[in-house]
Amino acid sequence: MDTKAFKRSLNSSENYHRKGFGHDAEVAESMQSEYQSDLIQDIRDRAYTLKRGDVTIRLAQAFGFCWGVERAVAMAYETRQHFPTERIWITNEIIHNPSVNQKLREMNVLFISVIDGQKDFSGVEKGDVVILPAFGASVQEMQLLNDRGCTIVDTTCPWVSKVWNTVEKHKKGDYTSIIHGKYNHEETLATSSFAGKYLIVLNLAEAEYVANYILNGGDREEFLTKFRKSCSNGFDPDRDLVQIGIANQTTMLKGETEQIGKLFEHTMLKKYPPNELNQHFLSFNTICDATQERQDAMFDLVKEKIDLMIVIGGYNSSNTTHLQEIAIDYNIPSYHIDSVERIKSRTAIEHKPLNQDLAIAQNWLPDGEIVVGITSGASTPDKVVADIIERIFELKAAVPA
Repeated sequence: MDTKAFKRSLNSSENYHRKGFGHDAEVAESMQSEYQSDLIQDIRDRAYTLKRGDVTIRLAQAFGFCWGVERAVAMAYETRQHFPTERIWITNEIIHNPSVNQKLREMNVLFISVIDGQKDFSGVEKGDVVILPAFGASVQEMQLLNDRGCTIVDTTCPWVSKVWNTVEKHKKGDYTSIIHGKYNHEETLATSSFAGKYLIVLNLAEAEYVANYILNGGDREEFLTKFRKSCSNGFDPDRDLVQIGIANQTTMLKGETEQIGKLFEHTMLKKYPPNELNQHFLSFNTICDATQERQDAMFDLVKEKIDLMIVIGGYNSSNTTHLQEIAIDYNIPSYHIDSVERIKSRTAIEHKPLNQDLAIAQNWLPDGEIVVGITSGASTPDKVVADIIERIFELKAAVPA
């Protein structure tokens, strides 16, 4: 499939929309009341610090809603206003935040169901309006919706579209796209659909395995088994790793993406003469600014004296998980929660330890004076952060039984 030609054709269709519908003012008012917080603005104005009683809150200097997320949610709200009577679907969660997705359900936006791991579009009919979320959608889904005569509202973050353009360039030059990401994440699924040949590596360890194969060869069957869910159909490591280009899921750890890029650049320099590097290796900067800013702010925060860290965001949020990893690397007791309801009491908090199921931690809130670090992923509204901060103040102010 010529994905570039398809996108060009879709862009010129009157049923395809990548901008709002002129309801900015009404939507801004709704989003202000539902997602913003005076408390958070107050903390920002106080140099990201607020002390009450024996609790000092230290807020990361970049956190929460990013521009791309805010734009996607606003477009979804505008879509509901612009099409008040039409049936509206969304192909996935608009962003990884339960409260925002619940709000869309309350606005009668239907979510495409997933049956046995596959999306079921059977209920979508001609004339329906379908929203593509901030992570984007695969080119096959776009084609299906276009062929069915749907109105498509595309809220894909421009940073994600930039990665799609990158893998298109790889494909044009017959390079294999090495994508740093999670093979089953919505964004990476969409990105890989625009690629020709591709291989998805989760982390530096997997990248090193691939680099070693490029330099020294190895067990082809073992390679294909290891990456059976993470490569394009018909991928052959002996044939398809001669020309490679680097791309990424925009929410991965910035430092790791950079390490992987350098690793493959050095690998190709060892494998081929330096003057042939461009024939074997392509790299473009596709790291998202917002992801980078939140990770940089977290690295600044964990260098302070912090007694515990609260990381707020959806449990399926990749960028939130990476913020949690940073706290763990600095040996700070940390709790990944998605809402204030996870704080059960002064002594119990329900949280998601890294790569584990939900668990209850006891005695999570220390006695005496404490400093609590707070950050949140790019899909988390300020209101959710504010509710959690207020709950911590309330619990610490209460006299222990």
